[in-house]
Amino acid sequence: MEAKPTESELEILSHLWQMKNATVREIHEKLAETKDTGYTTTLKIMQIMHGKGLLKRDEQNRTHIYYPAVDEKATQKNLVSNFMATAFGGSAKNLVMQALGQGNPSKEELNEIRAFLDQLENK
Repeated sequence: MEAKPTESELEILSHLWQMKNATVREIHEKLAETKDTGYTTTLKIMQIMHGKGLLKRDEQNRTHIYYPAVDEKATQKNLVSNFMATAFGGSAKNLVMQALGQGNPSKEELNEIRAFLDQLENK
């Protein structure tokens, strides 16, 4: 069973999935755009993530380069499954209804959702 990332770890992973790899400094600068966090906090979280198997790191240079050790889609699937089971009694319908009720989906997003539902029905 792969480790379940915390909210802070997931935020770091989302940056790394986009960037492919990065130093602690690069990740810290990304995080600092939206929140007030110390460099040492970012470093510590990334070290913990490495220990948990969420990140790998290239230690060949003085500055370590980190990259994700977990797949983005698989991680998202596991998190949604766990969330749906615990918060919505396993009901995909309740999860989707809540998500759509919280947001304000655009016409384009609603069309994509309809197309996805059609695709699911035709499997």
